[in-house]
Amino acid sequence: MLKQRGLTLSGFMTWAIILAFAALLAFKIGPTYRDNMTIEKHFTTIAKDSSFSSGVRGPIEQAYNRRMEIDRIDAISSKDIVIENAGRGITLSVSYTKCVPMVYNISACMEFNPRSR
Repeated sequence: MLKQRGLTLSGFMTWAIILAFAALLAFKIGPTYRDNMTIEKHFTTIAKDSSFSSGVRGPIEQAYNRRMEIDRIDAISSKDIVIENAGRGITLSVSYTKCVPMVYNISACMEFNPRSR
């Protein structure tokens, strides 16, 4: 005798709601994490560039602004960047919070601390 296997309507609805919620999270929060990774990548690129090794703020801000304009990222401004002169070069870092509205009055707030490597 064969035993039937399958998915009930209530089981299907449960999994559909779970997957829809996961997709909502991915589509709402994903771009924020991508922006953070892009900021960190640009910090590392600028910090490794030997023309900015003096740590002068003006040219570093201009380089950052050009990169962020190309990538259309507005999470932070160039004035928020902390520039530290290390013994072997400069280190760029920043701390910021980004709140993303999810549904109704529910928001996801994330704190980021990108730093040049």
